[in-house]
Amino acid sequence: MNQVKEIDDAIAAHGLWKTRLKNAIATGKTEIPLPTIRSNDQCAFGKWLHGQTLSAGDKTSEHYKTVANLHAKFHQAAAKIAELAVAGKKADAEKQLSSEGEFAKISGELTMAMLAWKKSQTPAPVR
Repeated sequence: MNQVKEIDDAIAAHGLWKTRLKNAIATGKTEIPLPTIRSNDQCAFGKWLHGQTLSAGDKTSEHYKTVANLHAKFHQAAAKIAELAVAGKKADAEKQLSSEGEFAKISGELTMAMLAWKKSQTPAPVR
């Protein structure tokens, strides 16, 4: 399995969550059930991350540990916003989704960690 491609796909897919959450705030509904949002092993990246594709060595690396931890936090933060949106607490949900909110902080950290992991998987250019 190509780890670089999986990480690229994950960065793109997790970037779409902000749009999903904005829609949930606007409509008061989510297209994905809250328990699924909260779970960090139901999205494609989570299934790959926690599945059998990665070696035991990969799963003990610092990059893996960091990404797995932040990925779990990302899903918790997304679920919190979705819960607020479904409960009709638009202002609270918008605050959580804002650039000062926990979701933005964790999302940024997760993206940086995935980029660092990707860089560690990319061969150095030949000179």
